[in-house]
Amino acid sequence: MGREWSIAQTFGFLRGNVLVLTVSGGLGMFCRSMVFPYIPLYILSLGGDPAKVGLVYALGPLGGLLVFPIAGYLADHMSRPKLIAAAGYFSAAVLVINVFAPSWEWIAIARLLQGFAVFHFPASSAILADSLPRKNRGRGIATMGALSGSPALFAPWVAGAALDAYGVDTGMRILYAIMALAYAAGATINLLFIRETRELPATTVSVTNLSATFKNAYAGIPSMLRGFSPVLKALSAIIILCFVANGVASPFWVIYAKTHIGISAAQWGLILMVESIVKNAVAIPAGFMADRFGRTRFIIGALLVSTVIPLYVFAGSFTYILLLRCVVGMTGAFFSPATAALMADLVPSSIRGRVMAAIGRGTVMIGGASGGVGGPGTGFLITLPLMIASLLGGVLYSWNPSTPWIFVLIVTVISLLIAVRHLRDPQSAEE
Repeated sequence: MGREWSIAQTFGFLRGNVLVLTVSGGLGMFCRSMVFPYIPLYILSLGGDPAKVGLVYALGPLGGLLVFPIAGYLADHMSRPKLIAAAGYFSAAVLVINVFAPSWEWIAIARLLQGFAVFHFPASSAILADSLPRKNRGRGIATMGALSGSPALFAPWVAGAALDAYGVDTGMRILYAIMALAYAAGATINLLFIRETRELPATTVSVTNLSATFKNAYAGIPSMLRGFSPVLKALSAIIILCFVANGVASPFWVIYAKTHIGISAAQWGLILMVESIVKNAVAIPAGFMADRFGRTRFIIGALLVSTVIPLYVFAGSFTYILLLRCVVGMTGAFFSPATAALMADLVPSSIRGRVMAAIGRGTVMIGGASGGVGGPGTGFLITLPLMIASLLGGVLYSWNPSTPWIFVLIVTVISLLIAVRHLRDPQSAEE
């Protein structure tokens, strides 16, 4: 009986909105884990080259640059559940373009359009932060990540085997079709079961006041940014730098493994599967530790360990890559929950939508190799640096395949120095 009580107390946050977002997130995570690691190979199969891969990834954040400021305002002034569901249906429709793409340019168009779907990220981030008690934020975010990621553990290997069997072109079209259906299902779940966490303000958004909505959304940005605390500014800088590192290197992990090391798609999927298993096994204990011992020390520790990532340029075997990716997975298991929890601790609930539209949820990846570097961690302050980094990654890789990871090392060291100098846990966390 005591054991049941303890479990109920420990994981009591896993209900309501948190549970719904975990379930719908699990659907999306499964499909993204199948599709995202192999998008660079799909672009190459449709006539692209490494420079074109960088261009495609640079186009993705462009929609967010336009939409994020408005999205943050909408998240604080209209129904968040409806925003989240609408974005899911829109994403499902855009994914269909990839199913029938005749050339790499169509992948670029779909990537650009997909960038406009970010209007739900501030809303979902705010609902999640509101729904998690402040003392459980680290373990809550970590548990959600582990549970959402569990169905996806085998997805990269299954997808890699499918690509080896059917070829990259046919295999990716099938995977994109599955992904579109899953996104539509997830949107329906969110629409039916997510509940609002606060009363809607008196001034809501409608067709009759769209011009005022746009004006208020953009006019309030400078004053909001000036109100950032020194710690929040430091955390924002670290998040942006980590996205830049991922933007440069993320799409090229699989290309480097296949071209320079001779790893097959199925072997790469197996590596990502083992990494995910290790990361999920560590994630929940890491979240508990971030709640118990503070966020900052784990952010600093993760950045320190992640300086080993550039050792990838010396990889010559399957085993070498597997061990390195497992280290990356364990590091990310500590880093992402700690940064997201610190973000929620620092930002008041009343402006979370707008702040998270600017700098994201805080769930930035360490050493991302899935080909996807966006998600709820992005914001409009991240968009331009991420676009430039994606373009730069393609240029650097074309010039010398080792240079993206040298760049990652430089950026990681800068992030580490900022964290040591400026990051501190707040004495009193925001509700």
